[in-house]
Amino acid sequence: MHSTLFAHWRKAIPALLVACCLFSLPATSLAHGDHDKTPDPKTGILLVAFGSSLPEAQASFQNIDAKVRAAHPDIPVQWAFTSHIIREKLARQEGKQLLSPAQALSLMADQGFTHVAVQSLHTIPGEEFHSLLQTVHAFESFPEGIAHLSIGTPLLGVTQDLDRTADALLANAPADRSSDQALVFMGHGTHHPGNVYYIAMQELLRSRDPLAFMGTVEGSPSLDQVRSELKRRGVKKVWLMPFMSVAGDHAQNDMSGPEADSWVSVLTADGMDCTPVLKGTAEFDNIVAIWLDHLEQALHELN
Repeated sequence: MHSTLFAHWRKAIPALLVACCLFSLPATSLAHGDHDKTPDPKTGILLVAFGSSLPEAQASFQNIDAKVRAAHPDIPVQWAFTSHIIREKLARQEGKQLLSPAQALSLMADQGFTHVAVQSLHTIPGEEFHSLLQTVHAFESFPEGIAHLSIGTPLLGVTQDLDRTADALLANAPADRSSDQALVFMGHGTHHPGNVYYIAMQELLRSRDPLAFMGTVEGSPSLDQVRSELKRRGVKKVWLMPFMSVAGDHAQNDMSGPEADSWVSVLTADGMDCTPVLKGTAEFDNIVAIWLDHLEQALHELN
């Protein structure tokens, strides 16, 4: 049954990629109405991630931050996080005051920024990205706000992004992996229509490597679907890697934790030797390069 599902996805992939385009938006310039007085231009970059409360996840944020600042040394860089739960948890437990996108844009307006490129660091254009998009659009109606705003798309926006990402994921596979060993990526998954990107990535990975799989925690393809294919192919060794920007809670617990329902535990119970690789996609420069290209486009749109 599950192999039938995979076959169905292969047939349906052109339609799925068309659907992807409905949920991916190019970097879009958003300009306010006329101001009584045009201020001196001041350009800034706002990087927006979901966020994570785990210290291990900071390596991803630090890598992106360093790459963005190196590419644009003359443009100030600020951060915001879309997860209210993460912001509240860090404020309560560690006293860290992280900004929401609305708070960060308000602060940048107060600081006199006239041009701001907002770069999404999400993986797909799902619920989090579309919420960010609404926030950015709302700021274009503020008469004394930021005059020019643009937004860069998440990692997966257009077909070229999926191709580049599939190639990068396979290039980042552990050097010790042999050709008869499976590579399983854990994506977040969502009930949002943007989940179609994970299905598309599954197809693109399998077209390049028959033992490369995409699974999700909360969407499709599911772990059970991946397990079915692994068993059918008689796989004995599995490498597990997060398909998330950070190796946060899902990677540390759902993927590689000791609980009976973690991916490592489930696949081990199936008789497979599992090795997790706890590195988020944003720790790999070939993945970060895709986000940087989206940021370049967003900055270009400001002009």
